[in-house]
Amino acid sequence: MRSLLIAGAGGFVGTILRYLLNNLIYKSLDYPVFPAGTATINILGCFFIGFIASLAESRISFSPDIRIFIQIGILGGFTTFSTFGYESFTLLKDGQFMLGIGNIFLQVFIGLIAVLLGYYLGQ
Repeated sequence: MRSLLIAGAGGFVGTILRYLLNNLIYKSLDYPVFPAGTATINILGCFFIGFIASLAESRISFSPDIRIFIQIGILGGFTTFSTFGYESFTLLKDGQFMLGIGNIFLQVFIGLIAVLLGYYLGQ
């Protein structure tokens, strides 16, 4: 039960951060067709999970509770993979194939590069 509460508290924080950043991005880009907010959030989430994992492995000993709070809670609430799937599907369904494929490429491949970069910066 303790781990559930810790993960839930982190998820609350991550969800609020996602909501605020997503709104900031969409408003600052004047509500673009491309899901720039979701892409940015997913790439940042990939970077930070790589960075935190690297720190935990090499320099800083995080307690299991802190790891649950950050990695499962905050980053789980912050990233928006289900939204990514829906937005990609919608772009493809609506015939916007280049945007749909671009969204998938950006978030999957650049996200993996962000994990790698975050991991090595944490070393």
